[in-house]
Amino acid sequence: MDNSVFLQKLLERRLIDQASFERMQQDLKFIQRPVDEVLYEKRIVDSNEMAKVKGEVLGVPFKNVTPQEINDQLLQLIPEETVTNYKVVPVSKTADSLLVGMVHPDDPKAQDALKFVAKKLQTSLGVYIISLGDFEAIARKYSPYKSEVEAAVKSVAQKYGESSGLTSSQKVVQLDEGAAISEEAPVIKIVSKTLQEAVDQKASDIHIEPQRSRLRIRFRVDGDLIEAASFPLSLQQPVIARIKVLSELKLDEKRIPQDGRFRTIISGRDIDFRVATFPTPLGEKVVLRILDPTSGLKDLKQLGLSDHNLKIINAGMARPFGMILISGPTGSGKTTTLYSILQILNKLDTNIVSLEDPVEYFVEGLNQSQVRPEIGYTFATGLRQILRQDPDVIMVGEIRDSETAELAVHASLTGHIVLSTLHTNNAVSVIPRLIDMKVQKFLLSSALNLMASQRLVGKVCPDCKKPVKVTGEAEKAIEEALATVPAEIIKGIKKPYQVYQPQGCPKCKNKGTVGRIALFEVFKMTNELSEVLAMDGFSSNKVLEETKKQGMLTLRQDGVLKALAGEVMLEEVLRETK
Repeated sequence: MDNSVFLQKLLERRLIDQASFERMQQDLKFIQRPVDEVLYEKRIVDSNEMAKVKGEVLGVPFKNVTPQEINDQLLQLIPEETVTNYKVVPVSKTADSLLVGMVHPDDPKAQDALKFVAKKLQTSLGVYIISLGDFEAIARKYSPYKSEVEAAVKSVAQKYGESSGLTSSQKVVQLDEGAAISEEAPVIKIVSKTLQEAVDQKASDIHIEPQRSRLRIRFRVDGDLIEAASFPLSLQQPVIARIKVLSELKLDEKRIPQDGRFRTIISGRDIDFRVATFPTPLGEKVVLRILDPTSGLKDLKQLGLSDHNLKIINAGMARPFGMILISGPTGSGKTTTLYSILQILNKLDTNIVSLEDPVEYFVEGLNQSQVRPEIGYTFATGLRQILRQDPDVIMVGEIRDSETAELAVHASLTGHIVLSTLHTNNAVSVIPRLIDMKVQKFLLSSALNLMASQRLVGKVCPDCKKPVKVTGEAEKAIEEALATVPAEIIKGIKKPYQVYQPQGCPKCKNKGTVGRIALFEVFKMTNELSEVLAMDGFSSNKVLEETKKQGMLTLRQDGVLKALAGEVMLEEVLRETK
């Protein structure tokens, strides 16, 4: 396939913008991989839409395929090695034909492999083009986690025996115990399959926790912790030792916490793992943060920004300088939003420098630096040095103290776009928080550009949601929320109000939600708000009054509108936006 023609088609369909088109054209000189895979990893284009365009270019029909459509008998028709190497999956089989889905139908080696399979089965061959997203979902069915790990656990148990259930303080330990454990194949397999399963389930964290009688493995998926596996306690030392080897931590240091990091390829994706150990009376607990660019890097629309808020954000990003501050509690997706903004600002003629703790996602084109407070390299000291790097855009992971706040404000006043996060309950509290950090009020009206706050809530499963009429207290809460929403936004919303409740289905694993979406409130600095800041009797209430005049949607209002649109559950919105 001609990559240039493909990119031009994406541009014509407005699936990529001009900046992304130009950047990818430049990258084509160095990329040794299919351009659609690069776009998919960067989350620039929707996987299905990209496959449709690619199908048109190649003259191959597109088909949307879900894992539920592919049974075990179908999976056995094509070997797992062929599926993985050539990105092909079986779609359906009749007496005389085999239909397959291919990510790269123009790959001669993949074509030869499938012809061999069809000849062996004595059938004709039909080909569809499928998206990378659909391929990954189906390919995961080839590697059942529990059965493979159970076999590895049995192998280890035979060698080391079953756990006695004793804590580390009760057992008589051998001095040479664990010396060669990291080289044991079954343990390597257990850790490898656990990491792969977590990535496949789109988990954000893996918790490896020693209990009194077992080693518990939990994944955090969509904000909730779920138990994924339970191993004999005898596996605690080998498993943790293997993770320490991967992240280059000290094997013999178990008294104090350690931090590390490693990078690996899983399902063809470049994944980073941040590792943190924590000593407990039962042994070391380990938490691995999964940093998957394909799920972590999203565009602003995917995050949940409404057209109203997106318009405000886009106008703010078009300004040549000023601070864009995102607030919210820990785990509310603030950094993800910053990365989404950075991807838009990331152009060939823009120098972007970031200070992060730690660097979560490595983004091509950005100059990213990790602060190290233990050696005196803090956000404040880093900000002083950044200004010598001729930046256009500065990203500071978090404003934690007065010194960092003051330096960030002065950086924005000297002609830079500054992006950062704050811990406040809502967007209106951003200004009082900066004043509490000793930033002078008169500077804020010139330095601030956009203030936003966000919360993450579950996204209702589209396959099993059912409409429900709202009554009682819920109806009253909706009316109160909509009372001050601008008329053009609520046009078409009428009584009786209708929200959506999921029933549970295989696609959402009976949870009722598939992924998460953010609720936002966004407002901008205006001349009127500058006058409020200049007043002697300044207060948060006066800022709130001004934001209402701007037509700002509060977190609750944004959530209620999303609930009425069938995107989230109303009860979760009311719970998260008290």
